[in-house]
Formats: sequence, C-alpha cells, structure tokens
Amino acid sequence: MTIPANTPLKQPSARLSRREFLLFAGGSLLLAACGDGLRGRRPRVGLALGGGGAKGLAHILMLEALDELGIRPHRVAGTSIGAVVGALYAGGLSATQIRALIEQFLVNRVEADRKLFALPASLRWLDFIDPAFGSGGLLDSSDFIAFLGETIHASRFSDLEIPLKVVAAELWSGAPVVLDSGPLLSAVQASMAVPGVFPPVERDGLKLVDGGVANPLPFDLLSDECDLVIAIDVSGDYQPEDGEELSSMGVVFHSFQIMSQNILAEKLRYRHPDIYIKPELKNVRMLEFYKAREVFDGALPAKQQLTRALKNVRGLTKPHPGCSIRTQQR
Repeated sequence: MTIPANTPLKQPSARLSRREFLLFAGGSLLLAACGDGLRGRRPRVGLALGGGGAKGLAHILMLEALDELGIRPHRVAGTSIGAVVGALYAGGLSATQIRALIEQFLVNRVEADRKLFALPASLRWLDFIDPAFGSGGLLDSSDFIAFLGETIHASRFSDLEIPLKVVAAELWSGAPVVLDSGPLLSAVQASMAVPGVFPPVERDGLKLVDGGVANPLPFDLLSDECDLVIAIDVSGDYQPEDGEELSSMGVVFHSFQIMSQNILAEKLRYRHPDIYIKPELKNVRMLEFYKAREVFDGALPAKQQLTRALKNVRGLTKPHPGCSIRTQQR
C-alpha cells in the first residue's frame, strides 16, 4: 500500500474518500493475507526515515503519530537527518521529548545573527549556518555529535531500545554501507557527512559520507524483518524565486539534494514500501533549521495522513498477547 504525497486531505473527522478507502483497505487485506505468521501478535512495523536536512524535522510529527497510536517500531532505518532522529527515538526519547529538544533552541531568522554566538558551539551550525550566509568552508559536526551522545545516553548500537540501521556511503565507490553494530555516534556522523560540507568519517578502514549518496530512504533494509514498512520522504520541493542566485555552498547543497531525489525516484520505480508518506515541504534549504516551526506546520497534514493509514491496518493498534511492538509511550 503506497499513500501518494498528493492525496487530498480532509479534517480528521471527515469521511475517507473512495480512493483513500481502497488504499487503506488494500493495506488491511495485505496484512490479513500473511496468514498464520501474524496470528497472536501485532504486525512488526519497520520505520524508514529519509534524508533532507532541516526538512527532516518533519520526522518528529510522524513519530508523534506512532506514539499517539501506541505503536512502537520493531526496526528503524535512517539516512542523514533520518539517522539523527532515528537514533534519538531508538535511544529512548519520545516524539514529544525530541520536539521539545528542538524547540528550546528555535529563534527566527531576524534573531539568528544576534543570538548565534550566544548558543553552545554544538548547536550553532545546526540552527543558523545555511548556504545563504555561511562561511563557505567545511563545517565541523563533532560538537553536535558530542551533544547528541549526551542526549541519547547510548554510545553503541547495542545500547538502543529499538534496533537501528544507519546508512552511509563509501567515498570512493559510492556503495551503500549499512551500520548496525559497534559505536553509534560515528555511524550517525558518517551518515550526515554531506560531501563538500562535512569531512568524511573514517570507520572500519573506510571513508564514509552522507548516505544520501547511495540510499536516501532506506525502506528496503526493513522488509525482511518487518511485516509492514513505513517510509517517510522529507526531500521536499524547492522553487526558486525570480532572479534568485545561490552561493557556492548553496549550489553544493542543492545539487546534492537533487541527486538524492533522483536516486529515490528511480528506486521507487521498482520497489515500494507498504506506506509511503511525503510531507509537502516547500523552499526549506538543508541547514535552515530556524524554519522548524514552518516545517512542523507543513508536515501536519502528512501526520494526519499517516494516522489514518495506520488506523486502517488490521490488528496494528489493538494490543495482543505476546505482541512484538511495545504499546506504552515513554
């Protein structure tokens, strides 16, 4: 069952359209057809979180939908910002806690320059350095990674509450590298190492860069271990204004995003997740984290769409003895 990004959305209390009903009913039939394999337990849910820089803050609303329904993923896979959010969630933070963590550092663009150096070094680049007014040089993510480690309280994949797969890419060949054991933080750092912006991360004898080079939305990593795979595409859309020109760093960022979108589009021609959600996120550049509230607002219809889809999956939101998905919220 694939939920198109442009499916018309109504208020939550409104009836489903005929098309939505068929899509959701199809998903229920799909799970029912799994037979004895699902008897006595809830479907095992896999959650894939894609890359997209600041647009990836939309992942938080999708996690809210899961928490509100009492659904805990069996496995999570993430690329770039999806790996960051995935690590926070798999490490024990609820969607509400992750959102609160982000919102405490939000200021608007007018305040950005004035407040930039009042912030901890670990958060300066995260909130305010973007292609329009950055220095044009490589950014160092090590302070942010250290901050992430303090927040998660997990240093290794084995410390996580939910098994996590982090996607990076080998620099020389571009081959995808899936990291799911050993040190956690270096894996996340590698997954978000956008070429030309952050330096490659050396791990296990390899030089690794952002996973968007090879697999920007890794839903394919979950199908063998999960009964239902949800994929969240936060690539968004950017329409330049008349006469708009990009800085050199802006060209690097935009080119990388276009490359990742093309890779995903080709992948979706041959393989689909069970539920595909793409929030309508327009004109948010990769490091414009100060637009978080705009991203949250833009992602709200997609959250409602995901909630409706999950409510219509048979046996997913009702507890069963011995279920593989924990129902309590943190």
